[in-house]
Amino acid sequence: MQAVAIPKITERLQKLPADKLIVVYDFVSFLLERETAQTSPERFSEAFQTMLASEAVLRRDWDRPEEDEAWANL
Repeated sequence: MQAVAIPKITERLQKLPADKLIVVYDFVSFLLERETAQTSPERFSEAFQTMLASEAVLRRDWDRPEEDEAWANL
């Protein structure tokens, strides 16, 4: 895998719209959590299980026409 310097990443990030930056932030957060989990597997497992449990509950709110309309212009 090719190494990438932080300034190069920053340069690309500055060109992204805000909605894409949120996705990047979430992904980087996930990678950091995963890295931490390698030293603490039980912590990652607990967080992962919480995420899975939350998804089904939150989906009920996410998958509503009102939500789609509210986020349509963002």
